[in-house]
Amino acid sequence: MSVDSSARPSLTLSGKPMSSPLKDVRGLSRQMVGHFVENVIPCGTLPGDAIAGDVTTITRVCLELAVSMLDGKDLPEKLQRLGDAAAGWAREGVPIDTIHHSIHEGFKMGLELVVSDATMKDYDDLVDGAKMVVEMLDMINSAVSMAYVRELRAVVSEHHTAVHTLTSALLGGHSTSTMARECGIAIASSYAVLAVAIPPHREERNPMVDGKVVARRKLRRVQAELATRCGEAALSLLSVDGGTVLIPSGRLNNEQLDALVTELSHAAQVGVTATMVEATPEKIPTAADQAHELLDMVQRLQAVAGLYRFDELALEYQLTRPGPGREYLGSLLDPLDAHPELLETLQRHIANNLNRQRTARVLHVHTNTVDYRLKRIGQLTGFDPSQPSGLWYLRSALVARTYRTT
Repeated sequence: MSVDSSARPSLTLSGKPMSSPLKDVRGLSRQMVGHFVENVIPCGTLPGDAIAGDVTTITRVCLELAVSMLDGKDLPEKLQRLGDAAAGWAREGVPIDTIHHSIHEGFKMGLELVVSDATMKDYDDLVDGAKMVVEMLDMINSAVSMAYVRELRAVVSEHHTAVHTLTSALLGGHSTSTMARECGIAIASSYAVLAVAIPPHREERNPMVDGKVVARRKLRRVQAELATRCGEAALSLLSVDGGTVLIPSGRLNNEQLDALVTELSHAAQVGVTATMVEATPEKIPTAADQAHELLDMVQRLQAVAGLYRFDELALEYQLTRPGPGREYLGSLLDPLDAHPELLETLQRHIANNLNRQRTARVLHVHTNTVDYRLKRIGQLTGFDPSQPSGLWYLRSALVARTYRTT
């Protein structure tokens, strides 16, 4: 990044070194920092020790670098100091746009000082000076940006590893306060444990594109949306097919949890289905197993995408437990074995929350056909789907039937 100083003369303006107005580096740096605090809005919110320390020091370094380059010298170690400072700002969360804006504000002030006494006779010198300013900005911006991004990636990687470690520990029943401190993440008093299913994106099956790339991009969009909605509070272990998410109880209310799953679907560009169980940290392993068993049941029922809570499907969940009751209920739909279109209609109708119009659209038939098939189901099974008691048995039979052969 440095330039051979022997190939670059010092710059002058009206016969004087162009760097002359910048020689009082310490006084000028304090003046510039005061300007930053008053005019670069985010700078005014920085802690006082940061203003008096890093910001002032780095402003001085930038001025020293400018003076050196205008005098035909290069000081690579000062660029290294800028890079080190930028890495620290990345770790401290100082926005990079604030950094760049401050750098450019400083250059504007310095340039005004340098050209304040210039005349038309100094045109050629001013052109040379402007070229040097562009070169200095390029060097400084590159050094700051590269160091900032490199450190930010390291911070993100560290946080991701910490989240992965703590989430795995919670799901495995091995979490401790010591581990939480080591990870730098506080353990909540209770969590909403979400089991999440993410179907394949349509492009994953496209032979003309790389399906793995499509799947990974889908996952990144989901993770980004989760971070947007929950910040760093959500702990997750997700793959391209889904996984488990732990959200501290109270972080989102019921409506916000429903909205979260809806937004995850929008981000994934597929219908995301999730099931939820509330649990204290020590009960998370059992709750996660229940949530995923519930998710399996919801998928077997071909339910529409969305969020399903354990208390909403507790009865259906109980029907999945092995025993003579499950076997009996599963046999109630045997009369439909010879009529697959009737069984599909029943599945779709229940999955669509008994919406005849939606079921008709999904099956590509008229609503009258749906009505006829539902009536026929009642005749063959002895349970009328238009009656609450009959519907209860048919819905229960569908749940039990999907587990008869497993």
